[in-house]
Amino acid sequence: MSRAPQNRGLFDLSGKVAIVTGGNGGIGLGMAKGLADAGAAVIVAGRDAAKGEAAVKELRASGASSAFFAVNVTDAGSCRALVENATTKFGRLDILINNAGINIRKMPESYSAEEWHRILDVNLTGAFLCSQAVYPALRQAGGGKIVNIGSMMSLFGAAFAVPYAASKGGLLQLTKALATAWAKDNIQVNAVLPGWIDTELTRKTRREIEGFHQRIEARTPAGRWGEPRDLAGVAVFLSAPASDFVTGAAITVDGGYAAQG
Repeated sequence: MSRAPQNRGLFDLSGKVAIVTGGNGGIGLGMAKGLADAGAAVIVAGRDAAKGEAAVKELRASGASSAFFAVNVTDAGSCRALVENATTKFGRLDILINNAGINIRKMPESYSAEEWHRILDVNLTGAFLCSQAVYPALRQAGGGKIVNIGSMMSLFGAAFAVPYAASKGGLLQLTKALATAWAKDNIQVNAVLPGWIDTELTRKTRREIEGFHQRIEARTPAGRWGEPRDLAGVAVFLSAPASDFVTGAAITVDGGYAAQG
């Protein structure tokens, strides 16, 4: 008689509730779809209500339970309200994907102080405030998962994206610090570092910089740009029981870009 598989449920998110900030498009929506396919109810959180509702409609069309809630991740009160709305509607909270982010591309000497602070506030402070807001709900649930979305700029310098690179580098240290602080509460905190992914934002860069698309393609061992769906699997892994002993880690999803000498 064959033995029953021992890994059943390792990637099952049935009954779990996830918040994905910036989940209304690109990488965020790709991860939201992965979580939904694994059985989670998914809250799309962001500032653009029209895009958020469109994403929710797409998730629901595939059979998922989903809702949109507005949030300004740079405001602690707004982050707490998001968590309150989520737990009121779905009864619990288990997963937070900190994906909201912005970038302004220019040479470092050209940034204003306001631009620097805006990028750091959204990308780094926003992830901290959202994590801080969900902590009581995750602890009450007996544990949970926080996934911070970094970047290749967490590892490499970029002349045209200094504040963005600083924010994404800081996100790695935030991930490690929260992982050590909250391990006692059975909360795992990890980071995902996407490579060059085909999204609305990167298409803008390719239009502005001649030959950029070809250079990235040639630099990537997989020989192609990533797609938002390429982030679905790692999002599920880091949100599921399969990663219960993984915390403080950073996983590159880049087609080998970071490994290429």
